Amino acid sequence: MTQLLELALLGNPILRQSAQKVESIETPDVQQFIDRLIATAAASHGVGIAAPQARTSSRLFIVASRPNPRYPHAPEMEPTAMINPKILSWGDRVVKDWEGCLSVPGLRGLVPRHDEIEVEYRDRGGNLQHQILTGFVARIFQHELDHLDGILFIDRVETTRDLYSEAEYQRLLNLQQPFGGSQPK
Repeated sequence: MTQLLELALLGNPILRQSAQKVESIETPDVQQFIDRLIATAAASHGVGIAAPQARTSSRLFIVASRPNPRYPHAPEMEPTAMINPKILSWGDRVVKDWEGCLSVPGLRGLVPRHDEIEVEYRDRGGNLQHQILTGFVARIFQHELDHLDGILFIDRVETTRDLYSEAEYQRLLNLQQPFGGSQPK
């Protein structure tokens, strides 16, 4: 079984720093770290995880969307390592939707993000990948890219009224209330 990584939590200085470029992707250390990131995200019910969250200053993250208790409606995809990622262009449409973070436990927020982005990254084999991402997967990419630049989702909410406790978020989710609509009484 792959050993899980210890998460850096809100207040840890590494979460507020810019991460360093990954120079040697195919080394055994980097490959093992990728495997450990994937295992840690799965065990934590995350849909993504960035190297700084695992106390490592590297421009590397995993996007691993799949339905789980934290994101029951997430689309299914294979965990993908995205190394030295960047956004090349953004679509015009910005959507406000719910986000949480493994490094900010117990809190959710309504965060505005671009609904479509054109991205570039190296995969775990070192190959340059170019994609257009939309919807939830585009949101994950932007959230994880923020981690590489020392930005947390709580920095992106428009107002503190858009922050909810995890318990209240789960209650809303279980009531299947439309997010952003009227709140149950």
